[in-house]
Amino acid sequence: MAPPAPRTTPAAPPVETVSTAHRTADLGALVPGLGLVAAATLVVLLGARLVPTVSALVVALVLGALVAPVLGRASRTRRGAAPVAATRPGVAWTSRVVLRAGVVLLGFQLSVPEVLALGWRGLVVVTTTLAVTFAGTLALGRVLRVPRVTALLVATGFSVCGAAAISAMQGVVARPGRTPGQVREDDDGVAASLALVTVYGTLAIVALPWLASLVGLADDQAGLWIGASVQEVAQVVTAAGTISDPALATATVAKLARVALLAPLVAVAGVVVARSVRRATHARGGSGGAVADASAPRVAPVPWFVVGFVAAVALRSLGVVPAPVLAVLATATTVAFVAAMFALGLGVDVPYLLRTGRRALVLGGLSALLVTTTALVGVLLLT
Repeated sequence: MAPPAPRTTPAAPPVETVSTAHRTADLGALVPGLGLVAAATLVVLLGARLVPTVSALVVALVLGALVAPVLGRASRTRRGAAPVAATRPGVAWTSRVVLRAGVVLLGFQLSVPEVLALGWRGLVVVTTTLAVTFAGTLALGRVLRVPRVTALLVATGFSVCGAAAISAMQGVVARPGRTPGQVREDDDGVAASLALVTVYGTLAIVALPWLASLVGLADDQAGLWIGASVQEVAQVVTAAGTISDPALATATVAKLARVALLAPLVAVAGVVVARSVRRATHARGGSGGAVADASAPRVAPVPWFVVGFVAAVALRSLGVVPAPVLAVLATATTVAFVAAMFALGLGVDVPYLLRTGRRALVLGGLSALLVTTTALVGVLLLT
C-alpha cells in the first residue's frame, strides 16, 4: 500500500504583501475624510477674502461645527450610509498630523534678525507682556472655574499670537489616552478660545488706535503697543495701519517677537503634560506600575513639531530658503491650519459650548484687559 501523501499547508502570503495591503487599506480609509476637509478648506479660503480681518482659522472651525450636525442627521436618515463613520479616520488624521505640520511651517515666517531689530526695550515689553498675560490668565481661569484646557488655550492665544498659538498648544493638550468626553471638552476649548481672540481682537482694532491718540503715544510707541497686545496678525496690521507706516512696521516686528516665543512656551507645556501623563499612568498601574508604564503610549517631553518649528526658524534666519519658496510655504501654512481647524470643528459640541461659555467669555475679557494694560505700561516706562 502506497504511503499517504504528505499533508501540505497553503503558503502564507509574503510579509511585504500583507504590510502593503494593510497600508493600502489604511490609506483608503483616509480618503472620505480628507476629501471632506479639502472641499471645506477650499470654501473657507475663497470666502476669507471677503472679510480679511476675520481669521480664516476661526471661519473653518465654525464651518466644521455647523457641518457636523448635518453629517449626523444624514447618517441617521440614510440606510446603509454612515457619513460620520466614513470620514472619521481622515478627519482625525488631519486634526493631528496636518495641524502639527502647520506649526512647523509657521517657523518659516519668522526670522531672528528681524526680531532682534526691535531692540532690547521692545523685546522686554513683548516678553514681559507675554509672561504676565499667560500666567495671569491661567490664574484667572482657576478663579472663574473655567476648564483647565480652555484656560490654557485662552492664555496661549491672548499672550502669543491668536489662532496659530492656540493650534500649536492644542497639539500638546491632545495627549494620548484621552476619553471621548475629554476629546470633546478639548475641542470645545479650542472653539471657545478661537472665538474669544476673534471677538476681543476685533474690538482692539477700533479701540487701540483711538486710545493711542488719546494717551499721546508716538507712532513707534503705538506700533509697539499694538504688536505686543493684539492677537491676530491681520488684526495687528489693520490696527497699526490706520495710524501710520512707521507704526505698522514696529507693530509687525513686535508681533514676530511674540511668535518667536511660541516654541519655548509650547515646549514647557509639553514637558508638563508628559510628566502628568507619566504620573497618571503610574497611579493607574498601582503595584504593577512598571508593567503599565511599559505598555502605555510614550509622550515626548518636547513635541516633534516644536523641534521642527525651531529648525524652520533657523533655516529662515540663515537665509538659505529662496523668497519664492517662502511665499509658497506661507500659503501652505494657512492651508494646513484651515484644514486642521475644520477637522477640529467637526468635534465641537455647540449646545454645550453655548451653555458653558459665559465664564470663558469673562476670562477672555479679563485676559484682553491684562495684555493691553501690561503692554501699555511697558511702552510708557521703557520707550
